[in-house]
Amino acid sequence: MKKLNVAILGFGTVGSGTFNILMNNADIITERTGAEIRIMKIFSRSLKEGIPEKIYTDDINSVLSDDSIDCVVEAIGGINPATEYMIRAMDSGKHVVSANKAAIAESWEALNEAAKRNNVSFLYEAAVGGGIPVLTAIRGQLSGNRFTEVMGIVNGTSNFILTKMSEEGMSYAEALKTAQELGFAESDPTADVEGIDAANKLTILMALLFGEYIHPMSIPRCGMVHITEDDIKRAVEKGEKIKLIARAYYKGEELKCSVKPEGVPISHPLAGVSNEFNAVYITGDAVGETMLYGRGAGALPTGSAVVGDIISLVR
Repeated sequence: MKKLNVAILGFGTVGSGTFNILMNNADIITERTGAEIRIMKIFSRSLKEGIPEKIYTDDINSVLSDDSIDCVVEAIGGINPATEYMIRAMDSGKHVVSANKAAIAESWEALNEAAKRNNVSFLYEAAVGGGIPVLTAIRGQLSGNRFTEVMGIVNGTSNFILTKMSEEGMSYAEALKTAQELGFAESDPTADVEGIDAANKLTILMALLFGEYIHPMSIPRCGMVHITEDDIKRAVEKGEKIKLIARAYYKGEELKCSVKPEGVPISHPLAGVSNEFNAVYITGDAVGETMLYGRGAGALPTGSAVVGDIISLVR
């Protein structure tokens, strides 16, 4: 039987979700792939609940220098040292799977060059849309299209807040507090509500859809903190819902892009995307308009996408 030896870096939301899926669904994964996926090491700064002590390490070098490890799952988050660890892993001949949109968007060229240089795979389905297989569709079944536009609701926190404001009449402050209490928003929600997270994801989408790398800081961006109850009411009167939209499209030969709140007509499929759900609406010359929809965050949805990338390596 084939075997793939995996190490997980980080044991927060993504790392623990990935670990639990690989352990709980090991039998069905083996049945479907004909391979055994073995978790050899988990790197974390401390021994957290849920980590088996026999595979725990707080020494990153013990992971990156271990020739028996075939694949490293980067689930640390942030730009550094995550980027450094991913490049070092690939330079040591290991495949890398990551959900880290900030690091991938920031260091797109360096990470992909490291994969090419070392003839290894660099996979990151979970970086955009959580459990939704958006990137797999773009690189796979939709890859014969010439893409002309993408629109996305790609941040669950902002969408949850706007949903509560539009459907339950909450103020921004009330909706944010609710999101934090339910675990949909961090104590510091800046990256979500200011559109920084969405811009990172749009950078990745544009690179795959249009072959152009645009740094997330170069994307025109406007957050949603200024949206008021009156703005919501005016949108309803016009038959619209306000959503934080990540958008890119061609105007002639120029690729335009933005992240900002927009009034989406009620008749548009994106208008029905509520709460923490995400959706990406893509237009291609062959397929026309298509939308991928699902849970955009959380331990198990995101872990599902990470595990999907690991299975792709096996296959």
